[in-house]
Amino acid sequence: MRHAEFRHPRLVQVYDAECAWGPDDDFFQAVVDETPAARVVDLGCGTGRLTVALAAAGHTVTGVDPAGASLDAARARPGGERVTWIEGTSALLPSRAFDVAVLTSHVAQYFVDDAEWARTLADLRRALAPGGRLVFDARDPADRRWERWNPMDSQRRIRLADGDEVQAWTEVTGVRDGAVSFTHHYHFADGEELLSSATLRFRTEAQLRDSLATAGFTVDHIHGGWRREPVGQGDGEFLVIAHNCRLAPVA
Repeated sequence: MRHAEFRHPRLVQVYDAECAWGPDDDFFQAVVDETPAARVVDLGCGTGRLTVALAAAGHTVTGVDPAGASLDAARARPGGERVTWIEGTSALLPSRAFDVAVLTSHVAQYFVDDAEWARTLADLRRALAPGGRLVFDARDPADRRWERWNPMDSQRRIRLADGDEVQAWTEVTGVRDGAVSFTHHYHFADGEELLSSATLRFRTEAQLRDSLATAGFTVDHIHGGWRREPVGQGDGEFLVIAHNCRLAPVA
């Protein structure tokens, strides 16, 4: 199944157990908190770990995701009632409704096709108030992270909330023109094996800057790590902070 860790109820639980709060969440929370009582949209919010935390911090938050199973888990989180949840894509976002838009957990890389990425950026610019901020992460292709996505280096055990363990690993199935395809393998204690496949686009810093400028954003910062290190000196990341630099037409 494509993107099964977001769509299959059993794998959603695994994803939630594996992806606990970390330095990435601290980074996004800190950037959002720079705008007090912000109207925030979390595009690709998944199971809502950060989404709910932003609402608890006093922001007015909307979480958007196309995966219903992930949203079911998000709604069930303590504090989930504080968030407006939308099942769908950026096309559903209202105009000039938000001060900050975040895309976390490398959601930006799931927009593999350049035209799809451009449409998403256009939707976000329309949804942001003039001067509104866009914040997202993407892996730096110079780090070649996908070379570690193999059955040996990616082997891991994930402990679920009920105490069961899941054995997991990842294997790359194709690399072409900046797009990396891969499959996650999950083996459960009861013998069931579930697979989840996906493709991520690794854009260079220049490609990201060009796409943002074309969409009407001005880049304020691109950091290389969660402690805001320079590119190439951090965690193999591009942490992008930009703002809507022109008036967005009201649809």
